Amino acid sequence: MNDSIELGFATIAEVARQLEARTLSPVELLDTLLERIGVYEPKLNAFVTLTSERAKQAARAAEREIAGGRYRGPLHGVPFGLKDIYETEGVKTTACSRVFQDYVPASDATTTRRLHDAGGVLLGKLVTHEFAHGGPSFDLPWLPARNPWHFDHVTGGSSSGSGAAVAAGLMPVALGTDTGGSIRGPAGLCGLVGLKPTYGLVSRYGVIANSYSYDHCGPLTRSVEDAAIVLQCLAGHDPSDPASADVELPDYRAALTGDIRGLTIGVIRHFFEEDAPVSSEAHAAMEAAIGVFRGLGARIREVRMRPLPIYQDIKVTQAEPEVFSIHQADLRQRVGEYGEDFRGRVLPACLIGARDYLAASRERAAVCAEMEAIYSQCDALLTIGPGAAPRFDRWRVLGFWRGGSITAPFNVTGGPALVQCMGFTDAGLPMSLQLAGRPFDDATVLRVAHAYERETGWLARRPDLEQPAGGPLPDVPAPAPVSISRGECDVVAVIAERAGLRLGERDFQQLCASAPYVAERVSRVGRSRELAESPTHIFRHPGHP
Repeated sequence: MNDSIELGFATIAEVARQLEARTLSPVELLDTLLERIGVYEPKLNAFVTLTSERAKQAARAAEREIAGGRYRGPLHGVPFGLKDIYETEGVKTTACSRVFQDYVPASDATTTRRLHDAGGVLLGKLVTHEFAHGGPSFDLPWLPARNPWHFDHVTGGSSSGSGAAVAAGLMPVALGTDTGGSIRGPAGLCGLVGLKPTYGLVSRYGVIANSYSYDHCGPLTRSVEDAAIVLQCLAGHDPSDPASADVELPDYRAALTGDIRGLTIGVIRHFFEEDAPVSSEAHAAMEAAIGVFRGLGARIREVRMRPLPIYQDIKVTQAEPEVFSIHQADLRQRVGEYGEDFRGRVLPACLIGARDYLAASRERAAVCAEMEAIYSQCDALLTIGPGAAPRFDRWRVLGFWRGGSITAPFNVTGGPALVQCMGFTDAGLPMSLQLAGRPFDDATVLRVAHAYERETGWLARRPDLEQPAGGPLPDVPAPAPVSISRGECDVVAVIAERAGLRLGERDFQQLCASAPYVAERVSRVGRSRELAESPTHIFRHPGHP
């Protein structure tokens, strides 16, 4: 196993056994991965900052500790990467934005510290779509990460470098964040396991915020077992994160029994057949996956949630005003320092009012309450995942405002959701399925995913990194055409001015092009409600129940 290819594509569990037995040293493992990075990173654009010297020091320290009988566990001596919004003491954290390009944190994020405490070896900071929101961008100092399965295709976002680095065998694990699918998107498009843990299970302290109400931190790994190993390290209460949950943690790795006989898996078929029909290739792969679960002894039943678009309506109507509020001061004073794609996503949030935000919050509470009946009938939920990856030249920022999302339902409902490979298209691009579960039952989701992984052979397939380098990246797409009247554009201009925005012609055109799609989204969550219907924002005194 100790050659470059085998070590590059080994799982955490595989290298951990060798590290503990001292048949492989952390220094040897690191040197092999650094060699691979030197060869393949120019094709991938996965890194913002390579911390090779720090990594060598950490690997030597891990080697001494293990040799001295002080083995800390399965992450000891294992290299990892961080999406470049995780704060790292003394190491630049740019968020892939000119606004933050010189920011050097004074301390680690809680998740960074927990990985260090487990003996992990930080390899570097990885490319993200700007501030984990928007992209791919073609006008930033950092090139977008390329998909290892085909370099002219996107990795998905926003944890784009994390997906590329793990899929290419540059490291066995990288952390991403997931606000609307930003772990599961790259995992699905790059043939990996991507886990969005239950909201509140993993601390977000020290991770640059996108949306306080929707942000999750979690791993992208090669195997389900690896995801369980990393979750065990990351999970746990953190008083520094106001959303952190204080719950008893199970042994996630021990839950991977391979036995799912008698479990009930609810298939959300309407997501991929009615609401957003998928290709015949993806549909056939999904049917085959359902057959695998049935063959493993699970009971399969069809369940229905709300139509898929409503979840994106709720998420966008809440999350976009939050990210806008985080950046509003800089958007007022230095809007041109942000990439055009970020601006095209975030600036239209000025058109979303407080009434719209609160309506979405109440609708979110309603759909979460509806999930209780589904959870009572099912141990896990199954639907399609993201994929296959489109080419870079297909990307348009307006797609965010008018499109849907197969991952958003489980950001809205807050429970665990995992994406894993379920096969490949005829063109060789990964396809994925998505498993979800009731809040804080991450162990069952991992158990079901692990049983599927063991029964199929997708884990053994690897991308051909010797393929020719990708072609030139496209130019920044032109703003979308405006479909509203001049008078309506004048109203948009007044709202933007009241928000303190001074926009150039391109940004204003993109804002006006997005306006009708914003209006459609907020109208769908703004249904009439009874006066006595409970609100969702309740004031409580700190320290009191």
